[in-house]
Amino acid sequence: MASPAKRKRLKKEPPLPVVHRRAAGIDVGSTFHAVAVPASLDPRPVRTFCTFTGELHELARWLTAVGITTVAMESTGVYWIPVFEILESYGLEVLLVNARGVKNVPGRKTDVSDAQWIQRLHEHGLLRGSFRPSEEISPLRAYLRVRERLVESAASHIQHMHKALMQMNVQLQHVVSDVAGVTGMRIIRAIVAGERAPDVLSAFRDARCKSSIDTIHAALCGHYRSEHVFALKQALELYDVYRTKMAECDEEIVRVLRHLNDGREAPARALPKARGQSRKQKNEPSFDVRLALYTLLGVDLTQIHGVGPYLALRLVAECGNDMSRWKTVKHFTSWLTLAPRNKISGGKLLSSRTPRSQNRAAALLRLAALGVGKTDTALGAFYRRLSARVGKAKAVTATARKIAVLFYNTLRYGKDYSDPGADFYETQYKKRVVKNLRRRAASLGLELVELTAVSEGVSYEGDDARLRAIAGAVARAL
Repeated sequence: MASPAKRKRLKKEPPLPVVHRRAAGIDVGSTFHAVAVPASLDPRPVRTFCTFTGELHELARWLTAVGITTVAMESTGVYWIPVFEILESYGLEVLLVNARGVKNVPGRKTDVSDAQWIQRLHEHGLLRGSFRPSEEISPLRAYLRVRERLVESAASHIQHMHKALMQMNVQLQHVVSDVAGVTGMRIIRAIVAGERAPDVLSAFRDARCKSSIDTIHAALCGHYRSEHVFALKQALELYDVYRTKMAECDEEIVRVLRHLNDGREAPARALPKARGQSRKQKNEPSFDVRLALYTLLGVDLTQIHGVGPYLALRLVAECGNDMSRWKTVKHFTSWLTLAPRNKISGGKLLSSRTPRSQNRAAALLRLAALGVGKTDTALGAFYRRLSARVGKAKAVTATARKIAVLFYNTLRYGKDYSDPGADFYETQYKKRVVKNLRRRAASLGLELVELTAVSEGVSYEGDDARLRAIAGAVARAL
């Protein structure tokens, strides 16, 4: 029991300030939605509406009639999408909040109490809306996500073709780099058409194929049973269907980009060579992605190492073209879940792991980090040194964060990215190591002297050897 003085002090504490006086909360469901408004605005402050389109319009009309200006709802599956879009069309401000931020207090849980709890939190300004791109970028994001699903489905049927070929003991996937490439598809289509002779099938080899005709001839001597050929035919037909759907999706993406670039002037001169990738990837769209992106943004994102045209297009679709939605680059990397989440208690750092997330933009940046780790660039040198020290997983996350910073600064401030090179990064790293060693030696009253050879008679050549000798001398002094 609290003392009378403490109870009196608690009574004097001011209540939470009301930030949004005309706020509503919606508990989204699959069959109906529970909606709560302030009790001062309507005698029936909590109502339920079915998910039919007519009732959603009735919900929007009721909210506007009672004077609601802002609405908060949970991001439940995909059920929130029609509610969100219809309420926005009526001019209401709609906040889509993460379910973790609106957890109800322990106790009884119903749809009505959830809606009232969301309304109360939103009324006091305790909810933060999730990021959603603008109305202009949202169609581009939707089409690109559909295209990604089509690519995944087509890839699954390539695996089915692999299985059918293995069942016939046709070792095609072992002699060509890609079954879905020029040589592989020519041979597979000939097999489906009824050709079985290895001499004829091996003649479909493309000139760029590394394997010889004799090797391909030996791999195509298989056991062509009718049921396995039928499975191969089905997989090939389905693969062709998804490739056709991908082409149709590309046409819609081109239409959206033309609408976005309507009124914008294309660059007068040719764009410089992209640094992000050396050649066009297999599943990239057939149209000129770089030109369309440069016309839309006014900057060339492909000058960032690791960011190719198609990856840049997907990043823009996920993050939008307005980086002012995030105050600083630190806010942006935190939204991407590429920044450490520090847990501190009692003045001690308990954990600094990056949180788990399904952020699509973060996944794309991690792919870019994996690619840039193989390059002779400053980012590549950073990735390799960090992976040797803390492991590849953490190195990928750290490198992805660096690429995210470059992406943010390029898109928001128009900064040009100039790569200093791997040698410059290594030189700067060695300077930092030597500086730290000199500081540690000076704190102990010692002087650090660079050694060209070790007294035991073993000579070391190169800067790395000298650094090891210096570190050894300081370690012996300590």
